[in-house]
Amino acid sequence: MNRDEALDAVKAYVSNANLIKHMVAAEVCMRALARRLGEDEQKWGLAGLLHDIDYDSAGADPARHSLVGAEMLEKIGVDPDVVYAVRVHNECHGLPRISAMDKALHAVDPLTGLIVASALIHPSKKLAAIDVGFVINRYHEKGFARGAKREQIALCSELGMELSDFVGVCLKAMQKHAAELGL
Repeated sequence: MNRDEALDAVKAYVSNANLIKHMVAAEVCMRALARRLGEDEQKWGLAGLLHDIDYDSAGADPARHSLVGAEMLEKIGVDPDVVYAVRVHNECHGLPRISAMDKALHAVDPLTGLIVASALIHPSKKLAAIDVGFVINRYHEKGFARGAKREQIALCSELGMELSDFVGVCLKAMQKHAAELGL
């Protein structure tokens, strides 16, 4: 599956425009991390782009979310490594995250939300206006963007990355795609 096919699948199964932007944000972060870590950018990007494909059908039920998505992706012939990363990005299943791609997707998922929320509280409401320090300060504010699980983001350490470096790679990637993300 190539990127265009994946985006078509996302648009066919996901109705919420903001969720699609989140999935694109995860894609660009995953591609940037793959590039940084010497991994397969195409495969990592697909994992980011497809990770919430089941949200309309199973997202309200955490016990089903990501399991349904993995089944959907298996049926359309997505690479098994990508399917597994999608399956294990939802921590409620207790499945082991084995590969670097699995671990990256798990940590990227909430980080994209934290970055977007950080941009939205800035007066300009633009990604270009914020920097790593701004996001890190928001990270340490416990009441800010509560849905962005800090302990999950902190698992970037499993990739051998410091938090500020991880945030920097993802923020820069999202800034390059700000128009597509609407920020």
